[in-house]
Amino acid sequence: MPMNTKSTDSTKSHTKNALDAGLYIVATPLGHARDITLRALDVLGAADLILCEDTRTSSKLLMLHQIKTPSTAYHEHNGQKMRPKILARLADGQRIALISDAGTPLISDPGMKLVRDARAANHNVVAIPGASAPIAALSIAGLPSDRFTFAGFLPPKQAARRAALESLKAARGGTLILFEAARRLTDLLADIEAVYGAGEVCVARELTKKFEEVRRGTPDALRAHYEVAKPRGEITVLIAPPDVKILGAAEIDAMLRDAMRVQSRRDAVQAVADMSGQSRRAIYARALELGENENEKEEAENAASRQTKADKET
Repeated sequence: MPMNTKSTDSTKSHTKNALDAGLYIVATPLGHARDITLRALDVLGAADLILCEDTRTSSKLLMLHQIKTPSTAYHEHNGQKMRPKILARLADGQRIALISDAGTPLISDPGMKLVRDARAANHNVVAIPGASAPIAALSIAGLPSDRFTFAGFLPPKQAARRAALESLKAARGGTLILFEAARRLTDLLADIEAVYGAGEVCVARELTKKFEEVRRGTPDALRAHYEVAKPRGEITVLIAPPDVKILGAAEIDAMLRDAMRVQSRRDAVQAVADMSGQSRRAIYARALELGENENEKEEAENAASRQTKADKET
């Protein structure tokens, strides 16, 4: 998580605000430290205790924003032991915030059991919304966003992973969103192609961080790329519904020609990039090629016309 962003005086006020008793589910940044809400800072500053997935990771964010609230670890390995102690503190009227290493708690982390037990004991449970990797990836992938299914991490073994993909076929009326470890990305892409065929897939890597990358293509093309360019970091994989067609080169060319008849090259490139989901750089390079080809064609036609005229005159 980048921590080179300087804190401002405004963060100093996030320490003494009134806060009702209860459990607060607080979203934290995916990577960029300033992607945290003012309300989240208020809650973290006023809470009696912050539950962290990893206190070492969270301490960087808390120090940056001058949050001095005590923190302790709460994760899948100590959850069963910790929950009774947390519930006792809630019963005493304390304000407890739950955060994960990045993003919104309970999205592929152990917070669900704590929230369930807190609600069963009639404690106040409050959502403090913010960054979420599945939603962030969906917002920039250029895939259908009106319906989607988030399935988190699939099993690490191939047979179980393919079985999970088979079971998710019914959810493919919308975009399917998965998490995957970098070391297993190429294996997952191979299984996606084996189960779903050569549809469109988007790999969103290191969202909001320095080396953020969003790459779209068929599973086979993406796998070939990442077998050479070994992926690193946090990865979200989005699988388009089966009715989403990947535009071919001929279709891109046709769209560009149509757009450039009525728009400037710059506007035409942006429009086609938006419609196709392909990078603006790639579309611009193709627009230049098409423009050169059209100029050569026009010059050849003009030369032929001049020659025909000259032949008639003689």
